[in-house]
Amino acid sequence: MRMRDAVVLISGAASGLGWGAAQYCVREAGARVVMLDRNAEQGAARAAELDPGRCLFVQADLADEAQVAGAVQRAVEHFGSLHACFSFAGVVSPMRMLDRDGKASSGATFARTVAINLVGTFHLLSHCAQQMQRNPPDDDGERGVLVTIASGAAFDGQVGQTAYASSKAGLVGLCLPAARELAGIGIRINTIAPGAFWTPMLESLPETVLERIQADFQFPRRFGRAEEIAALCCHIAENHFINGECIRLDGAFRLPPR
Repeated sequence: MRMRDAVVLISGAASGLGWGAAQYCVREAGARVVMLDRNAEQGAARAAELDPGRCLFVQADLADEAQVAGAVQRAVEHFGSLHACFSFAGVVSPMRMLDRDGKASSGATFARTVAINLVGTFHLLSHCAQQMQRNPPDDDGERGVLVTIASGAAFDGQVGQTAYASSKAGLVGLCLPAARELAGIGIRINTIAPGAFWTPMLESLPETVLERIQADFQFPRRFGRAEEIAALCCHIAENHFINGECIRLDGAFRLPPR
């Protein structure tokens, strides 16, 4: 797939890494972008700021399948087709199995995290694939590309990340069987597991916490940048032979236990 003029749906596109990916796809890769986010005010402003002619903002909550299906349908109606999906949307929900009093934690937070990060992403991927299968195949028979964003926590989750790490590990487990299923209709799916990337959420952390994270960096000894994960998404889209893979993008960084 060539990114130039391709139609790419990016979830979580109003902030953080998703916003960075939207900017990269339009300004560097020359793609047309459907920006999906549940924050309507910020999403609309971001799309207008980026390029109203090449961007469409659609409000949707991944936890609501009907909203997801409607957003994908609107994207196709607006641009005429859908070629790639980069799924950045997700929530970070700190929780432990036992609370401070040693009692079992409520399953509500765990269920909500999995419902958004894993089940919601599944709905987005399946509705995108439903549309992509209608695309005319290229010379390799390809009709579309899906990229999910997991996390290094899927492999070395920290204390307090039981819900988050479980949901992201689910995305890693989803990748290969989905790639095998969708191979017959020419759709590839891959997963990226980023390490410590600089986002607005990190900016809010105390300096002591940031220093503790940085102490475990290998090389480069810095936080990842949004354009680096965006560039990898675009490379995956353009390299037909990357399929069914989970790629760690972390500069050899590993999360410590705490």
